[in-house]
Amino acid sequence: MEKKDIFKAVDHTLLTQGATWEEIKEICDDAVAYGTASVCIPPSYVKRASQYLAGKMPVCTVIGFPNGYQTTKVKVFETKDAIENGADEIDMVINIGDLKDQNYDKIKEEIQEIKAACGDKILKVIIETCLLTREEKIKMCQIVTESGADFIKTSTGFSAGGATFEDIALFAEHVGPGVKIKAAGGIKSFEDAEEFLRLGASRLGTSRIVKLAKAEAIEEGSY
Repeated sequence: MEKKDIFKAVDHTLLTQGATWEEIKEICDDAVAYGTASVCIPPSYVKRASQYLAGKMPVCTVIGFPNGYQTTKVKVFETKDAIENGADEIDMVINIGDLKDQNYDKIKEEIQEIKAACGDKILKVIIETCLLTREEKIKMCQIVTESGADFIKTSTGFSAGGATFEDIALFAEHVGPGVKIKAAGGIKSFEDAEEFLRLGASRLGTSRIVKLAKAEAIEEGSY
């Protein structure tokens, strides 16, 4: 697999609490330069980034992030606000407590409400796999499929662990035909990225892949 094909699957991400506008602009520039799938940034920067990019790159942002325990009403408001500000893609976090309590209908209804707020924008559902049992992961594949969301996503990158090859293979086995898979958190190399894509992911949430490419280009004197 060529690196350009990997870049096309990357949501180039910066979600750290101390992210500055200069840093956001830099990842926007890098996303355009390397042809990534999107740039994934905090909601507070969506409007400026959307204006700055002027259609050159889709803007993705996060909702209910990173813990997922905001009320549905708040998450829906966040979603509408993000889209009004120019977001093209929404990555939402489920309420993991609801999953542990087996409130499956509540989770599905929340996803459906947020999907309705998204309209024709892409919705990815973060389930935080590192906190779940195998059975809970399989159940979330079913719920996400039934909800009409576009993607199931492994992780926020802010919890105890990120994407694993095993989880992507599990998703690929259990999601419905209309649901795509995003691996996020801890993707450290082009080799990792290629393996996640081979196993069934079609998006990768990472900042490191572009950073690696930039470092290689600088070393070669081509950046």
